[in-house]
Amino acid sequence: MSDHEERPEHRLRRELPAEVPAAPEAESAAEPKPEAGLTGRRRLVQGLWPPRVSRAQLIVAVLLFGLGFGLAVQVASNSDSDSALRGARQEDLVRILDELDDRTQRLEDEKTGLEKQRQELQSSSDQAAEARRQTAEKERQLGILAGTVAAQGPGITMTVDDPKGTVQADMLLDAVQELRAAGAEAIQVNGVRVIAGTYLNDSGKGVSVDGNKITQPYVFRVIGKPQDLEPALNIPGGVVQTLEKEQATVTVQRSAKIIVDALRPAKQPDYARSSSQ
Repeated sequence: MSDHEERPEHRLRRELPAEVPAAPEAESAAEPKPEAGLTGRRRLVQGLWPPRVSRAQLIVAVLLFGLGFGLAVQVASNSDSDSALRGARQEDLVRILDELDDRTQRLEDEKTGLEKQRQELQSSSDQAAEARRQTAEKERQLGILAGTVAAQGPGITMTVDDPKGTVQADMLLDAVQELRAAGAEAIQVNGVRVIAGTYLNDSGKGVSVDGNKITQPYVFRVIGKPQDLEPALNIPGGVVQTLEKEQATVTVQRSAKIIVDALRPAKQPDYARSSSQ
Protein backbone atom coordinates (compact mmCIF):
# COMPACT_ATOMS: atom_id res chain seq x y z
CA MET A 1 0.00 0.00 0.00
CA SER A 2 1.41 3.35 -0.98
CA ASP A 3 1.97 6.21 1.39
CA HIS A 4 -0.53 8.36 -0.45
CA GLU A 5 -3.23 5.81 -0.09
CA GLU A 6 -5.09 6.49 3.06
CA ARG A 7 -5.75 3.86 5.60
CA PRO A 8 -9.35 3.08 6.46
CA GLU A 9 -9.12 4.27 10.05
CA HIS A 10 -7.73 7.61 8.99
CA ARG A 11 -10.52 8.04 6.53
CA LEU A 12 -13.13 7.11 9.13
CA ARG A 13 -11.67 9.45 11.68
CA ARG A 14 -11.77 12.31 9.29
CA GLU A 15 -15.37 11.68 8.31
CA LEU A 16 -16.61 11.76 11.89
CA PRO A 17 -17.67 15.24 12.97
CA ALA A 18 -15.81 16.84 15.76
CA GLU A 19 -17.49 16.91 19.15
CA VAL A 20 -19.35 20.07 19.80
CA PRO A 21 -19.03 21.19 23.39
CA ALA A 22 -22.35 21.76 25.18
CA ALA A 23 -23.31 25.35 25.49
CA PRO A 24 -23.30 26.71 29.01
CA GLU A 25 -26.69 28.31 28.38
CA ALA A 26 -28.30 24.87 27.76
CA GLU A 27 -26.96 23.48 31.03
CA SER A 28 -28.24 26.44 32.97
CA ALA A 29 -31.64 26.19 31.24
CA ALA A 30 -32.04 22.55 32.36
CA GLU A 31 -31.62 23.49 36.00
CA PRO A 32 -34.79 24.75 37.80
CA LYS A 33 -34.78 28.42 38.46
CA PRO A 34 -35.35 29.59 42.03
CA GLU A 35 -38.10 31.92 40.78
CA ALA A 36 -40.12 28.96 39.41
CA GLY A 37 -40.24 27.26 42.86
CA LEU A 38 -41.35 30.47 44.51
CA THR A 39 -44.18 30.87 42.01
CA GLY A 40 -45.45 27.34 42.81
CA ARG A 41 -45.69 28.10 46.53
CA ARG A 42 -47.53 31.28 45.79
CA ARG A 43 -49.96 29.37 43.65
CA LEU A 44 -50.51 26.85 46.48
CA VAL A 45 -51.17 29.61 49.00
CA GLN A 46 -53.53 31.37 46.61
CA GLY A 47 -55.41 28.08 46.13
CA LEU A 48 -55.91 27.54 49.85
CA TRP A 49 -56.63 31.07 51.04
CA PRO A 50 -59.05 32.67 51.15
CA PRO A 51 -61.12 29.43 51.48
CA ARG A 52 -63.84 29.00 48.90
CA VAL A 53 -66.99 27.66 50.61
CA SER A 54 -69.90 26.52 48.52
CA ARG A 55 -73.51 27.16 49.48
CA ALA A 56 -74.13 23.45 50.20
CA GLN A 57 -71.12 23.29 52.53
CA LEU A 58 -72.33 26.39 54.38
CA ILE A 59 -75.83 24.90 54.88
CA VAL A 60 -74.36 21.62 56.19
CA ALA A 61 -72.13 23.53 58.64
CA VAL A 62 -75.11 25.53 59.96
CA LEU A 63 -77.18 22.37 60.41
CA LEU A 64 -74.36 20.60 62.27
CA PHE A 65 -73.93 23.61 64.55
CA GLY A 66 -77.67 23.65 65.33
CA LEU A 67 -77.67 19.92 66.05
CA GLY A 68 -74.72 20.21 68.40
CA PHE A 69 -76.26 23.16 70.23
CA GLY A 70 -79.54 21.27 70.66
CA LEU A 71 -77.76 18.23 72.05
CA ALA A 72 -75.83 20.39 74.50
CA VAL A 73 -79.04 22.06 75.73
CA GLN A 74 -80.76 18.68 76.11
CA VAL A 75 -77.86 17.24 78.13
CA ALA A 76 -77.82 20.30 80.39
CA SER A 77 -81.59 20.08 80.91
CA ASN A 78 -81.43 16.40 81.82
CA SER A 79 -78.59 17.09 84.23
CA ASP A 80 -80.61 19.82 86.00
CA SER A 81 -83.76 17.66 86.27
CA ASP A 82 -81.84 14.70 87.66
CA SER A 83 -79.72 16.70 90.14
CA ALA A 84 -82.33 16.51 92.91
CA LEU A 85 -82.64 12.72 92.65
CA ARG A 86 -78.88 12.16 92.43
CA GLY A 87 -78.41 13.68 95.86
CA ALA A 88 -81.35 11.83 97.40
CA ARG A 89 -80.92 9.15 99.99
CA GLN A 90 -81.69 5.55 99.24
CA GLU A 91 -84.73 5.68 101.50
CA ASP A 92 -86.11 8.67 99.56
CA LEU A 93 -85.62 6.93 96.22
CA VAL A 94 -87.37 3.82 97.49
CA ARG A 95 -90.25 5.98 98.73
CA ILE A 96 -90.55 7.69 95.32
CA LEU A 97 -90.67 4.32 93.57
CA ASP A 98 -93.32 3.14 96.01
CA GLU A 99 -95.36 6.25 95.26
CA LEU A 100 -95.20 5.56 91.52
CA ASP A 101 -96.28 1.97 92.13
CA ASP A 102 -99.20 3.22 94.22
CA ARG A 103 -100.31 5.58 91.46
CA THR A 104 -100.21 2.72 88.97
CA GLN A 105 -102.23 0.56 91.34
CA ARG A 106 -104.87 3.29 91.73
CA LEU A 107 -105.28 3.47 87.97
CA GLU A 108 -105.61 -0.30 87.79
CA ASP A 109 -108.25 -0.23 90.54
CA GLU A 110 -110.18 2.46 88.70
CA LYS A 111 -110.08 0.40 85.52
CA THR A 112 -111.32 -2.66 87.42
CA GLY A 113 -114.18 -0.64 88.93
CA LEU A 114 -115.32 0.61 85.53
CA GLU A 115 -115.24 -2.88 84.10
CA LYS A 116 -117.29 -4.11 87.05
CA GLN A 117 -119.91 -1.41 86.45
CA ARG A 118 -120.18 -2.42 82.82
CA GLN A 119 -120.64 -6.06 83.77
CA GLU A 120 -123.33 -5.14 86.32
CA LEU A 121 -125.21 -3.18 83.68
CA GLN A 122 -125.00 -6.06 81.26
CA SER A 123 -126.03 -8.77 83.73
CA SER A 124 -128.54 -6.94 85.96
CA SER A 125 -132.11 -8.23 85.74
CA ASP A 126 -133.37 -4.71 86.20
CA GLN A 127 -130.96 -2.68 84.12
CA ALA A 128 -133.00 0.50 84.46
CA ALA A 129 -132.83 0.42 88.28
CA GLU A 130 -129.13 -0.42 88.19
CA ALA A 131 -128.53 2.42 85.79
CA ARG A 132 -130.33 4.85 88.12
CA ARG A 133 -128.30 3.63 91.09
CA GLN A 134 -125.03 4.07 89.24
CA THR A 135 -126.15 7.47 87.99
CA ALA A 136 -126.85 8.64 91.54
CA GLU A 137 -123.48 7.33 92.70
CA LYS A 138 -121.72 9.03 89.82
CA GLU A 139 -123.53 12.28 90.61
CA ARG A 140 -122.32 12.09 94.21
CA GLN A 141 -118.76 11.48 93.06
CA LEU A 142 -118.89 14.32 90.58
CA GLY A 143 -120.35 16.57 93.28
CA ILE A 144 -117.31 15.89 95.45
CA LEU A 145 -114.97 16.71 92.59
CA ALA A 146 -116.94 19.82 91.67
CA GLY A 147 -117.07 20.96 95.31
CA THR A 148 -120.89 21.11 95.46
CA VAL A 149 -121.20 18.51 98.24
CA ALA A 150 -119.24 17.96 101.44
CA ALA A 151 -116.87 15.03 101.78
CA GLN A 152 -115.10 13.12 104.52
CA GLY A 153 -112.53 10.38 104.65
CA PRO A 154 -108.91 9.61 105.52
CA GLY A 155 -106.25 12.10 104.55
CA ILE A 156 -103.81 14.68 105.85
CA THR A 157 -103.70 18.20 107.20
CA MET A 158 -100.80 20.41 106.07
CA THR A 159 -100.20 23.66 107.92
CA VAL A 160 -97.83 26.32 106.52
CA ASP A 161 -96.75 29.08 108.93
CA ASP A 162 -95.29 32.04 107.06
CA PRO A 163 -94.45 34.77 109.62
CA LYS A 164 -92.14 36.64 107.20
CA GLY A 165 -94.63 36.61 104.34
CA THR A 166 -92.21 35.03 101.86
CA VAL A 167 -94.50 32.25 100.65
CA GLN A 168 -96.00 33.08 97.27
CA ALA A 169 -99.05 31.85 95.41
CA ASP A 170 -97.11 29.69 92.94
CA MET A 171 -95.60 27.71 95.84
CA LEU A 172 -99.05 26.89 97.21
CA LEU A 173 -100.22 26.03 93.71
CA ASP A 174 -97.34 23.55 93.45
CA ALA A 175 -98.60 21.96 96.67
CA VAL A 176 -102.10 21.60 95.20
CA GLN A 177 -100.78 20.03 92.01
CA GLU A 178 -98.53 17.64 93.91
CA LEU A 179 -101.44 16.54 96.08
CA ARG A 180 -103.64 15.97 93.05
CA ALA A 181 -100.92 13.90 91.40
CA ALA A 182 -100.69 11.80 94.59
CA GLY A 183 -104.40 10.97 94.45
CA ALA A 184 -106.10 13.73 96.48
CA GLU A 185 -109.88 13.55 95.97
CA ALA A 186 -110.95 16.69 97.85
CA ILE A 187 -108.90 19.72 98.94
CA GLN A 188 -109.80 22.72 101.06
CA VAL A 189 -107.47 25.66 101.80
CA ASN A 190 -108.45 28.04 104.59
CA GLY A 191 -112.16 27.55 104.00
CA VAL A 192 -111.99 27.70 100.19
CA ARG A 193 -112.81 24.54 98.22
CA VAL A 194 -110.24 23.70 95.56
CA ILE A 195 -111.72 22.45 92.28
CA ALA A 196 -110.44 21.79 88.77
CA GLY A 197 -110.55 25.45 87.73
CA THR A 198 -109.06 26.89 90.92
CA TYR A 199 -106.43 29.60 90.51
CA LEU A 200 -104.12 31.25 93.03
CA ASN A 201 -102.43 34.65 92.89
CA ASP A 202 -100.54 36.95 95.23
CA SER A 203 -102.66 39.52 97.07
CA GLY A 204 -100.84 42.00 99.26
CA LYS A 205 -99.32 40.13 102.20
CA GLY A 206 -101.38 37.04 101.51
CA VAL A 207 -102.69 34.85 98.75
CA SER A 208 -106.02 34.77 96.94
CA VAL A 209 -107.73 31.50 96.03
CA ASP A 210 -110.30 32.02 93.28
CA GLY A 211 -110.54 35.66 94.32
CA ASN A 212 -110.92 34.88 98.06
CA LYS A 213 -108.05 36.33 100.07
CA ILE A 214 -106.50 34.03 102.66
CA THR A 215 -103.69 34.71 105.12
CA GLN A 216 -101.20 32.55 106.93
CA PRO A 217 -101.15 30.09 108.45
CA TYR A 218 -102.27 28.26 105.30
CA VAL A 219 -104.15 25.10 106.25
CA PHE A 220 -104.70 22.37 103.65
CA ARG A 221 -107.32 19.72 104.43
CA VAL A 222 -106.91 16.90 101.96
CA ILE A 223 -108.86 13.66 101.55
CA GLY A 224 -106.97 10.77 100.04
CA LYS A 225 -104.65 7.93 100.94
CA PRO A 226 -102.32 9.32 103.63
CA GLN A 227 -99.57 6.86 102.70
CA ASP A 228 -99.43 8.51 99.26
CA LEU A 229 -100.11 12.14 100.13
CA GLU A 230 -97.49 12.70 102.82
CA PRO A 231 -94.51 11.19 100.92
CA ALA A 232 -95.45 13.22 97.84
CA LEU A 233 -94.97 16.43 99.82
CA ASN A 234 -91.67 15.32 101.38
CA ILE A 235 -89.77 14.15 98.29
CA PRO A 236 -86.31 15.74 97.87
CA GLY A 237 -86.68 19.15 96.30
CA GLY A 238 -90.46 18.95 96.70
CA VAL A 239 -93.09 21.13 98.33
CA VAL A 240 -91.90 20.95 101.94
CA GLN A 241 -88.26 21.67 101.14
CA THR A 242 -89.22 24.57 98.85
CA LEU A 243 -91.36 26.18 101.56
CA GLU A 244 -88.72 25.64 104.23
CA LYS A 245 -86.17 27.43 102.04
CA GLU A 246 -88.44 30.45 102.32
CA GLN A 247 -88.14 30.14 106.14
CA ALA A 248 -91.70 28.87 106.47
CA THR A 249 -92.65 26.12 108.92
CA VAL A 250 -94.52 23.14 107.45
CA THR A 251 -96.24 20.41 109.42
CA VAL A 252 -98.02 17.42 107.87
CA GLN A 253 -100.32 15.28 109.99
CA ARG A 254 -102.13 12.11 108.96
CA SER A 255 -105.69 11.51 110.05
CA ALA A 256 -108.26 8.75 109.71
CA LYS A 257 -111.03 11.31 109.18
CA ILE A 258 -110.73 14.59 107.35
CA ILE A 259 -113.81 16.73 106.74
CA VAL A 260 -113.93 18.98 103.69
CA ASP A 261 -117.11 21.02 104.04
CA ALA A 262 -116.43 24.19 102.07
CA LEU A 263 -118.90 24.19 99.17
CA ARG A 264 -119.12 25.71 95.74
CA PRO A 265 -122.46 26.72 94.21
CA ALA A 266 -123.62 24.53 91.38
CA LYS A 267 -123.47 26.52 88.16
CA GLN A 268 -125.90 25.99 85.34
CA PRO A 269 -124.11 26.23 81.99
CA ASP A 270 -125.41 28.93 79.68
CA TYR A 271 -124.69 27.22 76.38
CA ALA A 272 -123.54 23.64 76.95
CA ARG A 273 -126.16 20.92 76.83
CA SER A 274 -125.95 17.17 77.17
CA SER A 275 -125.35 15.50 73.82
CA SER A 276 -127.73 12.65 74.81
CA GLN A 277 -130.77 14.96 74.80
